[in-house]
Amino acid sequence: MPAATSKSELLTVLDAEWVKLGKVIEKVPEALALEPDKDGTTIRDVLGHRAAWIDLYLGWIAQSATGGPIPMPAEGYKWSMLPELNAKIRRDQADLGWPDARALLEDRKAALVATLQDHSNAALYGGPMPGGNGKWTMGRYGESSGPSHFRSAAKYIRARLKAAA
Repeated sequence: MPAATSKSELLTVLDAEWVKLGKVIEKVPEALALEPDKDGTTIRDVLGHRAAWIDLYLGWIAQSATGGPIPMPAEGYKWSMLPELNAKIRRDQADLGWPDARALLEDRKAALVATLQDHSNAALYGGPMPGGNGKWTMGRYGESSGPSHFRSAAKYIRARLKAAA
């Protein structure tokens, strides 16, 4: 699927992927959501992870507005350290329950949509994200943090549901 190139495309793909993810989440019983896979990951972990990455993105936007460099992906981490960052996210969310993980992701998705709606097409796609130290636009980072993550979460959950059947 090609990346969105406009605000309207981004909001459309975000909504479409969110609907698909929601339909899959509705099929997940709490026991399965909390059951680790062979790698120790739960469906709850996956939802919490997606919410955390939306928070990172929203932080990048806030930092970008100040004109300063953005610590990407997070303060103290380089892109080559994603396994360590993702492990920290999982530790930080270890006590998150299934209903809380769902509510957290819904809340972060709403914040993402509100933030994207507050930015113009030019701000989202007019050039590299200020402070981002790369070529990606604010919109492209938004797609990566939202719709792309929703798509991969839905794929993971469908596989877990199929394996449990």
